[in-house]
Amino acid sequence: MTTTSSPASPNRLTSPLPSRTPAAAYDDLLARVLPQAREQRVWNPSDGPLPSLFVSHGAPFTLDDPQWLGDLFDWARSLPKPRAIVVVSAHWEHAPVVISGAAAGTPLHYDFSGFHPRYKTLPYATPDAGDLARRLSGLLGPTPVHEFADRGLDHGAFIPLMAMYPAADVPVVQLSMPSLDPGALLELGARLRPLRDEGILVLGSGFMTHSFAVFRRPELAADTAAFDQWAVDALARGDADALADYRNKAPGAAVAHPTADHFVPLLLTVGAADDPGSAVSAIDRMVLGNSTRSMQLT
Repeated sequence: MTTTSSPASPNRLTSPLPSRTPAAAYDDLLARVLPQAREQRVWNPSDGPLPSLFVSHGAPFTLDDPQWLGDLFDWARSLPKPRAIVVVSAHWEHAPVVISGAAAGTPLHYDFSGFHPRYKTLPYATPDAGDLARRLSGLLGPTPVHEFADRGLDHGAFIPLMAMYPAADVPVVQLSMPSLDPGALLELGARLRPLRDEGILVLGSGFMTHSFAVFRRPELAADTAAFDQWAVDALARGDADALADYRNKAPGAAVAHPTADHFVPLLLTVGAADDPGSAVSAIDRMVLGNSTRSMQLT
């Protein structure tokens, strides 16, 4: 087995911006919505397949953005609560595919630095996900899928899930990206597609555009906006081939995605969908020159 990390996304995230008030908005969210989160109706077979989701996950300080928190929570509430969640994050590339620890309360993987220390104290202790881990091993076999028992969810997984399912009452397993090749993520998504029929949510976590350069040069926001609109158009056509060839097809690709890691989780979401042209934007907002667009497909 080999583990690799892309140059711009090592398994450590460093803050490009000063830390904000540490997680005050998240505390407010918890106080307000925990009863609703706990009482959310759980998926049953009459609901049909869950959609596959792509979320622009953000850095730890997005937990201080009330609009982002509210949008994610409302999105999750618009769906039945999944029986379990499989998440593939931009921040874990490992070949062959492996899974995170599935035991109840596996500690989080705080793969960032330069932020307020409190972001490393916020808990997200999910239930035992052993059944899901075994289901994944059978689905992705025949070679047994290795479990990194001590590796919990990284911030690409736990930051959005803390907003979507703040009660931490849904079993979660994180899968590694087998590579940054878009085709590999399309294939992995297709292999996970049957899980949607079982009430298991398939979630790709990245960022629709992921440019640090735009922080320093705001005029580059024209490139990120052009890329975002191109992706929306390609998704509307169900053009998985164009999405996979985004380096050559998309305007502004070099600015919007200097590396592939935050884009290719979208291909997982497309691969897991029955209809690649069914994409609907759940979140559509530009923040600091980047698109936070998040989508669901059926």
